[in-house]
Amino acid sequence: MSDRLLVLVRHGQSEWNLKNLFTGWKDPDLTEQGIAEAREAGRKLKAQGLSFDIAFTSVLKRAQHTLDLTLAELGQTNLPTKRDLALNERDYGDLSGLNKDDARKKWGEEQVHIWRRSYDVSPPGGESLKDTLARTLPYYVQEIQPCVLRGERTLVAAHGNSLRALIMVLEKLSPKEILARELATGVPIIYRLNADSTVASKLDLA
Repeated sequence: MSDRLLVLVRHGQSEWNLKNLFTGWKDPDLTEQGIAEAREAGRKLKAQGLSFDIAFTSVLKRAQHTLDLTLAELGQTNLPTKRDLALNERDYGDLSGLNKDDARKKWGEEQVHIWRRSYDVSPPGGESLKDTLARTLPYYVQEIQPCVLRGERTLVAAHGNSLRALIMVLEKLSPKEILARELATGVPIIYRLNADSTVASKLDLA
């Protein structure tokens, strides 16, 4: 059995991250900084001597572009890749496209904080983190985890909240603990799993 390797990377900075907008399922691309972050992710993984057998990403271009740039640095531009909306960012519903400061003016600081930082309260027309987990986790269990356990070195390029769902399971975190976890853009997290799917080791390449 070869290495049970799983690497998670949040997309590089997007145009809407830069503008402080709620993004969700909207589809802005990477900024120049985001492009640099994605390339740097690839260089960091290469420096670790890593290569991959399969990749997963969302249907949103900021994650796909991050994956493409990362793989280019690894010399693996033809890597088999699966794209699925199960890995999309949390859907912010009516908040999508709004400046976060403007949203606070409209609904109040406390309400916006609840939407952003509670586990099971969703914004109008959108998803809570719990909803995002309900979408992302079955996909992980059915599609991604079996690849890792077969010894296929697996790279996942996705979003802050969809990756939180995976990290919650991998690290056995409570809803409160996962809400406190911040994921930097473009920073790979390297997991090696035991045969029973628990985490044998973790390395954050920040």
